[in-house]
Amino acid sequence: MSKNIPISLLELALITKGSDAADTFSKTKEIAQLADVLNYKRFWLAEHHNMAHVASTATVVLIGYIASQTENIRVGSGGIMLPNHSPLVVAEQFGSLEILYPNRIDLGLGRAPGTDGLTAQAIRQDFFEQAQHFPRNVEKIQKYFSVENAESKVRAFPAEGVEVPIWILGSSMDSAALAASKGLPYAFAGHFAPRQMYQAFDFYRENFIPSQYLDKPKIIACVNAIAADTNEEANVLSTSLYQMFLGLVRNYRQPMQPPVASLDGMMTEEEQFHVNQMTACSFIGDAEKLTKKIKEFIEYTQIDELMITSPIYDHQDKLKSLVIMKNVMDAINK
Repeated sequence: MSKNIPISLLELALITKGSDAADTFSKTKEIAQLADVLNYKRFWLAEHHNMAHVASTATVVLIGYIASQTENIRVGSGGIMLPNHSPLVVAEQFGSLEILYPNRIDLGLGRAPGTDGLTAQAIRQDFFEQAQHFPRNVEKIQKYFSVENAESKVRAFPAEGVEVPIWILGSSMDSAALAASKGLPYAFAGHFAPRQMYQAFDFYRENFIPSQYLDKPKIIACVNAIAADTNEEANVLSTSLYQMFLGLVRNYRQPMQPPVASLDGMMTEEEQFHVNQMTACSFIGDAEKLTKKIKEFIEYTQIDELMITSPIYDHQDKLKSLVIMKNVMDAINK
């Protein structure tokens, strides 16, 4: 490898079957603390709404909690769905977080609602209009963080002059174009929408305009990763992931389901096609297999950082997977 590739973690705070939000928050803290000890670079939380089995709805609150329970790992949003929020309030919140936890806060911004259309309008009646103004609202946040905004009539205290890295998140060419034009780092959601990933990376690099924030392109690829002692065990653990995506295809939401011995007969051919499309960027196996496959992926994509999400039903199995994945990345970076 020509460069050291950090590993980071995206957490959705998924509620498993038979569990609840309180238990999930406790597990999320333990996951973050282990990632901190293992020297993962970032721990990002994603904003979702009206999903009974996703506990990261109050994303900023959870970011502050996780930052308070860890020491070194960067904590941030993967992401804040900006059309749901006032740019002024986002700047105030993340400026405050950065003051409380210096040099440890990231602000990842996305354009999607993180929910269904009806809920998006319940959050903010002009959501669809604000989604069209996403680039402008990113600029507003940048302005609120700047010292130059001191002359403005609307100021974001105590965020003014505070440096919080802004990442553009996405799964399409639009997000790549925006990140490139603004000279901002780019994170791609390959863990659920990988179809345009390689094309988006190429476009971002080719059209990147250096800025005061970044002098050259910087890319994170987020992928699914499930590691275990054996390939057979990892394949069984991954059935919870596939059941989760099957629920998305069927628009049937339920807690994360325990793994099953086989998925045979669980999906129609059409459902299997859609699930396979959404999970195409998934790495499942033992350390040897993952080292080979992930190294090939990094060499092909030339990413700067790998972010993983690991929807694993059993908490101890998930913790073990994170340890194996860190060992895999250490081996790749040798």
